[in-house]
Amino acid sequence: MPNIHELEKALPVAPLKIIALESCTEMGQKVNDYLVDFRKNTHADLKADSAFREYALDNYLVDFEAPRFGTGESKGLLHESVRGTDLFIMVDVCNHSCTYRMNGFVNHKSPDDHYQDLKRVIAAVAGKAHRITVIMPFLYEGRQHKRNGRESLDCAYALEELASMGVNSFITFDAHDPRVQNAAPLCGFDNFTPPYQYAKALLSEVDDLIIDKEHCIVISPDEGALDRTIYFSTMLGVDTGMFYKRRDYSTIVNGKNPIVAHEFLGDNLEGKDVIVIDDMISSGGSMLDTAKQLKEMGAKRVFICCTFGLFTDGLDKFDEAYANGHFDKVVVTNLTYLDPELYNREYFALADMSKFLSSIIDFMNHDVSMENVLDPTKKINELLGR
Repeated sequence: MPNIHELEKALPVAPLKIIALESCTEMGQKVNDYLVDFRKNTHADLKADSAFREYALDNYLVDFEAPRFGTGESKGLLHESVRGTDLFIMVDVCNHSCTYRMNGFVNHKSPDDHYQDLKRVIAAVAGKAHRITVIMPFLYEGRQHKRNGRESLDCAYALEELASMGVNSFITFDAHDPRVQNAAPLCGFDNFTPPYQYAKALLSEVDDLIIDKEHCIVISPDEGALDRTIYFSTMLGVDTGMFYKRRDYSTIVNGKNPIVAHEFLGDNLEGKDVIVIDDMISSGGSMLDTAKQLKEMGAKRVFICCTFGLFTDGLDKFDEAYANGHFDKVVVTNLTYLDPELYNREYFALADMSKFLSSIIDFMNHDVSMENVLDPTKKINELLGR
């Protein structure tokens, strides 16, 4: 673990416990395994000290369930005490594979269902935990973060509601607009990005990738992703370009103005490898259109890197685009549920975030500055050096 000397100098806030909701079971187990490994030798000489009570355990996961009645109603149920613990609750609101029965029918859980389960577990804790941190990689209703006309402010209201229930801080990744944290200004709000994991996955999957200004360029598919693109390209020492979405503001389709075209602003792409950075792949239509245009502009290869691979319209469009040579790799994290079929695709590469997430939890449990994990600059430079 990076900066482990910082942990050696710090005391844990309280005994660590993790509740991984049904939507986050796999990630929760991986994080737990890393934490068990991390703590085998940390503070080894102080295990008998009462301040390090339950510091090194074989399991940090709490036994929790949310059973449902035949009507579809549910409740949160803890099978062990969490009194006085530093509690981290993990939830993936995008996991549509979770199901429940209601009146004899099988329903797939929506983000609203997962959010309700989160509130149920907080209610079951009933204020007994020393501190509660919610780990929500894809921020619930994060795209409904501002009001345009007569519409709801769902993300802001959710943060405000959770804060009123006793949540002390939030951990999220690539928030659509981090300014939504203003809805709960007295709560901690940490927004992480995975540029190091992108670089690691690309360099391990693409043997002949040359990262310099002559061979590579980093592209933002729209103006919203420009900040993360500039940071990533600066770390890699390459140039930046961007597309902007030209929309038809005279019509509304499915609640938004349709995109007329993607216009490119940037340097010549002829013969270069292009890395496209964005926060999510939803249906993937605009991303595939961007990749196709890049190839038509002379790009040698196109690598798509996204934090959240939602693929809401399935994988068929990506299969077709890959067969037509419009892109070469798709790198996504495991912060949200991934279709098992995706792992069988030749173009898929995984940026594993479980070790990074366990590091975040460990540092927060020791109340050590999150600057140690927020800034991946040193790690990226070391990776490029190797």
